[in-house]
Amino acid sequence: MDGTEEPRVRLPQLKLDELLEELQARINAVRGTQDRVHSLLEAVLSVGRELDVEQVLHSIVEAAAVLVDAAYAALGVIGPDGTTLSAFHTVGVSEGQIAAIGPFPEGHGILGELIRHPQPLRIPEISQHHASYGFPPGHPPMKSFLGVPIRVRDQVFGNLYLTEKRGGVEFDEEDESVLSTLAVAAGVAIDNARLYEDARLRERWQRANAEISHSLMSGSDRAESLGLIAERAREISGSALAAVAMPMEGTKSLTVEIAVGVDAEAHRGLVLPMGESLMGLAYTATAPVTSGDVIHDARITSEPPRFEGLGPAVAVPIGTGESGVRGVVLVAREADGPVFLQKETELLQGFAAQAAIAMELADRRQDAQQIALLEDRDRIARDLHDLAIQRLFATGMTLQSAGRFIEHPEASERVLRAVDDLDETIKIIRSTIFGLRARTGTAGSGLRARVVRATGEATPVLGFAPSVRMEGLVDTDVPPEIAEHVVAVLTEALINIARHAHADRAQVVLTADGREVRLRVSDNGVGIPSGGRRSGLLNMADRAEDLGGGFEVTGPEGGGTALDWHVPLPVAE
Repeated sequence: MDGTEEPRVRLPQLKLDELLEELQARINAVRGTQDRVHSLLEAVLSVGRELDVEQVLHSIVEAAAVLVDAAYAALGVIGPDGTTLSAFHTVGVSEGQIAAIGPFPEGHGILGELIRHPQPLRIPEISQHHASYGFPPGHPPMKSFLGVPIRVRDQVFGNLYLTEKRGGVEFDEEDESVLSTLAVAAGVAIDNARLYEDARLRERWQRANAEISHSLMSGSDRAESLGLIAERAREISGSALAAVAMPMEGTKSLTVEIAVGVDAEAHRGLVLPMGESLMGLAYTATAPVTSGDVIHDARITSEPPRFEGLGPAVAVPIGTGESGVRGVVLVAREADGPVFLQKETELLQGFAAQAAIAMELADRRQDAQQIALLEDRDRIARDLHDLAIQRLFATGMTLQSAGRFIEHPEASERVLRAVDDLDETIKIIRSTIFGLRARTGTAGSGLRARVVRATGEATPVLGFAPSVRMEGLVDTDVPPEIAEHVVAVLTEALINIARHAHADRAQVVLTADGREVRLRVSDNGVGIPSGGRRSGLLNMADRAEDLGGGFEVTGPEGGGTALDWHVPLPVAE
């Protein structure tokens, strides 16, 4: 009887154990789900706290790896072209492995599959997928894969890539659901960080505009104000170089008046044709002109070399077509820097437009002061003519009449000498009146414009356009009589290059530092032939000697000829 009752007791017991185990499994699953939901909420909160875009992206990658228990995680940011990756943030790969792998992926293979089809993608074996074409040398082995897109305002910002789920198992639907939820939160966090970054950037541009307006309206030197525009544009845009070019009166050229940053000396004073440079094109088109790589941009002359180590660049007009373009500001980033996005270009353009308004107001204020000065000069001239000259003339007439009544010869001679002195004084005053009423010369009559014109006239004969750079107060410090010699020497030097040098490059550098003016003309030709006529060189030397200066001819190490002509400037009294 005992043997028959024993099985009846065991069967219910076994069934109860199975139910308890199933219940325990469900409890564990619920607890696991609760823990995972809690982890997801923590991850969402952690990502949402950050306001720096780079830190937000790093936090997203770290949270994704923890949530789905993946050995490796990455976030690829899709570039402006929408087909490749412009940035790649990783977790789980060491610095040594990154160095061994080489450059970050651009978005081909499996990664490109998610770019082309922005939907969640789960792959049990990466190598078996049709889009896979293997890993580069040094890449850690990866088998399972899970990817989801991150959208910001209905646009795909980038993709989350997870590989190698720990334990050797595949990613499941729950992993995909959790990661998709994180991607939604990540999109919101990225958008918030971007808005915050944009607000801060606009605030910096506004502060810079206020600083420049204050500088211009307070009567600061023009060069100081232009330098401030260049410096702030370089700092805020994250560029390595910034330059400001202004138009030259009477020519179709721009001159780079200010340059700050990398290799600024090579840009400062450079004369640029309006149709053959980024700055010139921006000026003539009254619109921004961008370049992805200034080193290999066909629109930029290779001579003189001046963009070494730089890459993306943008030139923006200072002003608009309606109010007139006053100049151009150019900024360039390092070779590995990001290209200028449309948003960045628009902010820079707004900054330049505000700077143009400030410059216009400052010019109007200066014009008003100039008008007041000229009116004051006219008043002084009128008073000198109407009062001083007439009184001096009357006094001279009186003395001349009185001289006839003086019998003493020596006294009479002294009176007549005084009359002559009064006549000379009247002539001096009349000359002063003419000077007060004289106006400035015609546009384009300065030495800068004359040098540019002389170089342009020589271009057809040379077969190429020489590069021109001018530094210092060339128009102000160099008097007309010396300027005539400078233009004559330059013309002679360019003619010599065209006739004898067989060159395809030439450079003209004119500098004035207040003590001397120096003209250097160099080329890459065959040099000065021995035994040839040297009348042109002798003329240049004679001109320098007559003015108390010097003239040297050298053969640079790289070949060609360099003419160095320099004369002292008169000391201002």
